[in-house]
Amino acid sequence: MEVELLTQQEALARQRVDVASIFAEHHVGLVRLALIMVGDQATAEDVVQEAFARTHAGRGRLRDADKALAYVRSAVLNGCRSVLRRRATVFRRAVPYEPPVWSAESAALLGEERRGVLLALRELPRRQREALTLRYYLDLSDQEIADTMGIGASTVRSTIARGLAALGRALGEDS
Repeated sequence: MEVELLTQQEALARQRVDVASIFAEHHVGLVRLALIMVGDQATAEDVVQEAFARTHAGRGRLRDADKALAYVRSAVLNGCRSVLRRRATVFRRAVPYEPPVWSAESAALLGEERRGVLLALRELPRRQREALTLRYYLDLSDQEIADTMGIGASTVRSTIARGLAALGRALGEDS
């Protein structure tokens, strides 16, 4: 019986998710995703760090190592939602939230067109903004986006279509 128990423990240890390798491979992309969602670098880094810390603490509960990255992405999106909710409640009583002022260096690097797209993207509803960011920034498939957002793949496709149409209208493009 002890031999079986050790074998099961070894099997569990092998199946555990290697959060460090996910961190090494995807940290920068996840920080960029969070940056687009929350608007400032420090908060984006905090959100991603918290998502990885929670994932690491609960790595023994993750059953499917193949879905660990989708889980971390979901945690990052949920963290961004929480930050934006807190900001909304704080600024409901104060001056409305304005995106951070772009530095001269950032504005020069991004260019006016790209900045306009980011500003228009911020005006979209949350689900459309998230779906478009996951598709065109992280280049995820419909199924990966669906897993990350917790919705169906067909909902992802319709959300992206609506988001692109709204983004086109906001940017004044003819289609």
